[in-house]
Amino acid sequence: MPAKELDQIVNLCKRRGFVFPSAEIYGGFRSSYDYGPLGSLMLRNVKDAWVRTMVQLRDDVVLIDAAILGPPQIFEASGHLANFSDPLVDCTVCKRRFREDHLEDRDCPQSKKGCEFTESRGFNLMFKTVAGPVEGSGAEVYLRPETAQGMFVNFGNVLQTSRKRPPFGIAQVGKSFRNEITPGNFIFRTREFEQMEMEFFVPPADSAQWYSYWCTERLEWYVNLGIPRDMLRLRPHDADELSHYSAGTSDVEFLFPWGWGELEGIAQRTNYDLTQHSTHSGNKLDFFDQATNERYVPYVIEPAAGANRTMAAFMLAAYDEDIINDEPRTVLRLHPRLAPYKVAVLPLSKKETLTPLAKKIYADLSNRYMVDYDETQAIGRRYRRQDEIGTPLCVTVDFDSLEDNAVTIRERDTTQQARVAIADLMGELTLRLGF
Repeated sequence: MPAKELDQIVNLCKRRGFVFPSAEIYGGFRSSYDYGPLGSLMLRNVKDAWVRTMVQLRDDVVLIDAAILGPPQIFEASGHLANFSDPLVDCTVCKRRFREDHLEDRDCPQSKKGCEFTESRGFNLMFKTVAGPVEGSGAEVYLRPETAQGMFVNFGNVLQTSRKRPPFGIAQVGKSFRNEITPGNFIFRTREFEQMEMEFFVPPADSAQWYSYWCTERLEWYVNLGIPRDMLRLRPHDADELSHYSAGTSDVEFLFPWGWGELEGIAQRTNYDLTQHSTHSGNKLDFFDQATNERYVPYVIEPAAGANRTMAAFMLAAYDEDIINDEPRTVLRLHPRLAPYKVAVLPLSKKETLTPLAKKIYADLSNRYMVDYDETQAIGRRYRRQDEIGTPLCVTVDFDSLEDNAVTIRERDTTQQARVAIADLMGELTLRLGF
């Protein structure tokens, strides 16, 4: 994939309203982004597709939404206060800070030569703030660096209220915060991001087979939503890469313009988290199996994906340029479930005679799908705009529609058109979109 494609995606995102630099009118806020009208829809679609696969289509996973702020006790028990750090070095030439493990041959990316670095030291990535009107050690709280701990501390509540038993999972989608030393590569690495995580609790003896199962399942999710298989790989971690809680981790990686980058980690967390929280809180977080008369602390398999970088990967994989009628075209070949708009209703003319019918069709389709309505510019330009933002299907209302009660459906990928009766339109769209 040519490196220039990242710039093309960045430009498209700004131009079409997917992603904006945060606080741009004040000069921007480094490594922070706002999602515009199209980007907010697509990011929601990415998360909805994950929830659909991980929760809706399964009977062994439930969904929760835990708090973002947490007391120090949670992160002391989880090991984040002691272990959640990156090796930090300072360049004495350019006065900037870098992650030591991201430097090649200890060459400073800024000064290039004559660089001198300080000794490496640990830099904790947690964001700390205070709760309440009085500052002090008793008022310190943390913004969660991952969504996982909210699921672990609620294990007993979910076990009791959902009446599930291992193997079962607790899923969550939400914001996390990490004070990254070197954020970058657009929305790939930011200090504020969204995660799609699931903790799958299993009997200890079954953890190996479930770890293998989830590695396969999670890789296939990306393929099923349109990323070519040769742009993905499953990379097991070496022993020196493993987190303090992990008995084994594999990353689903995507071939970004700058090289392979992680989309999702699948970790075998053993019973570390439940044991730690049980010890620190004094509450039992185990399971009694009445069938075997056995009590045990479940092992955990954790698939954890980044929603923002996953959205970027889907856009990069879908980005294409071709020639239609001797004219160049930019097109996002997004899977219909991910596209911001599923359908666009395009009246051929702004004349009042077409507007009532076009608006009625728009209102009917909007009951089921997210639909765009566009009556500006020539129809060819409107088709190109919808292609560029990834809309799978366009419905054109023309003057013949007033006579034959039919409209024209145009497909994004092939540009082929077909005449369809308005009475059959919803069924035809459902067939073509696949849902």
